[in-house]
Formats: sequence, C-alpha cells, structure tokens
Amino acid sequence: MTRHLLRDDDLSTAEQDEILDLALSLKKDRWKLKPLEGPQTVAVIFDKSSTRTRVSFAVGIADLGGSPLIISTANSQLGGKETPADTARVLERQVAAIVWRTYAQAGLEQMAAGTTVPVINALSDDFHPCQLLADLLTIREHKGDLKGLTLAFFGDGRCNMGHSYVLACVTAGMHVRVASPEAYAPREDVIADADTIGQTTGGSVTLYTDPNEAAAGADVVVTDTWVSMGKEEEKATRLRDLGGYKVTTEIMAQAQDDAIFIHCLPADRGYEVDAEVIDGPQSVVWDEAENRLHAQKALLVWLLRQQ
Repeated sequence: MTRHLLRDDDLSTAEQDEILDLALSLKKDRWKLKPLEGPQTVAVIFDKSSTRTRVSFAVGIADLGGSPLIISTANSQLGGKETPADTARVLERQVAAIVWRTYAQAGLEQMAAGTTVPVINALSDDFHPCQLLADLLTIREHKGDLKGLTLAFFGDGRCNMGHSYVLACVTAGMHVRVASPEAYAPREDVIADADTIGQTTGGSVTLYTDPNEAAAGADVVVTDTWVSMGKEEEKATRLRDLGGYKVTTEIMAQAQDDAIFIHCLPADRGYEVDAEVIDGPQSVVWDEAENRLHAQKALLVWLLRQQ
C-alpha cells in the first residue's frame, strides 16, 4: 500500500524515529543514498510562496539523484479545470512522488486517494508535518532523547504549526504546552487525537492562557508568525489578540537554563518574538532551517522504501 504524509500522525512513533535516525545519517553523509538515481522526477507543487520548502525539496531531490519539477498552480490546471485526483493520475505515470504546498487539507487527501505514488504535505492550512520532522531532528541534536521533554508553544495554537506540534511531539512522547487565548486554542479534534496517541507514548498536551505558566521549566520554547499567508486581512485583530504571547527574554528566563528556542521562519521580530531571543545564544533557528533538507530527504527515502 502506498504511504503518504498528509498529517503528523500518519507516522507511528517507531516510524518517526526511523525517519529521524535516517535524517541524522544523511546529514553526516549527505550523498550516501541515491534512490532517485536515473534521474527520477519528483513533482513539487506550490500554491503559496516559499523559501525553505522550495529550496530544501529542490536541493534534497537532487542530492538523492533525482530531478525536481517545480510547478506553480497559477500556471497549471490544478485547482482550475482539473481536480487534485485527476492531476495525481496524470503525474503518477511520470514522477516518483508528489509534494504539494497548498491551502485546503481536503485537496491533499483527494490527491493521495487518487494516486499510487507518495504524496507529501509540504504545508496546508491545517498541518505542516515536514517542518515538524526538521524541528524534532533539531531538538534531538541539541537535547538528546525526545521522550519526556517539555515543549512550550506560544501564540496561535489553531494554526497549522500549532496542530503539528501537538500531534508530532506527543507521538515522540513529549509534553506539549500551548499558550494562547482560548479562541486560538488548537482544534478539539486535534487535541483528542493527540490524547489518544499520548496514552501509548506517554506524551501529553496541556492548554494555557497564561504564558508564564506555560514557560515554567520548558526544555524547548517555540512560536510562529501571528499572521500566516492568507490571513493578512486579520493582521490588526491578531496583533491585538496575541500581543500578550510574545516570546521575550523574560519568557526564556522562566524556561530551563539550557532551553532552546525554535521558530519555523519567516519571523516578525518585535511581534511574536523579540530580536534578543531569536538572535540570541539559545536560538537554534538556523540549524532548524538547515534540517528541513535532511529531514525531507529522509522522508522521501523512507516513503519510497514503502512502495
């Protein structure tokens, strides 16, 4: 059966560990595996603008011996005259995998249902599982074993990053604290799914409205932009609602002395995070950005092995 990565809990704990182990191996020996040698082509489709996703997938596919085919939906039939399922049926006869950075999660699900090659969610409105693999890789590098670590997320917990931190970190056996206004808390169904996973992994999710309580003793502190792509018209409201959830030096001081700060980027210094934090000694955001390459290469290798 073809395996896809559409949301973080598509991977079991053991599978997540396997991909992270492979990512560490590929980081040490970048060109050791060439499963796309030929070269085989991977379609990388963008509905949204991108820097890290575009570069890391293009470079990673080339590293694996393949050829990245970058497609803009503005210049294709996808989303216009053609359904995701029909596009997938066309692509699967010519490419080894499909990567899609899009808006609606439902489109990814339709594409995956209509193809026999792996489909990877490179970001949707609901989840960002590729980013979380890179983040978990970064945390492992700096903190060791993931199980039992506490990660505190500040800001919009209902965004794709908030949902992915909840699912992926609980899968890893971590304790996730989400500090946000009640209206910005993660969706109830995502929390329920994470609670079910946590019964097996020992991980947990706790919701806070007080950022100081969420920060206390955390091993990892994380935030995301308050104004995601497609939500620009909500900027004034979001800045007002989320203003009390900025990651500051005071917040970092309440975490563990050796806590690290991560951010998926791009960052709005002075809004969700102070410059003193993201540019300070506890920040590992540049390691995190690099690790998009290694984590996504490992994911591609792992998915192709399941074929």
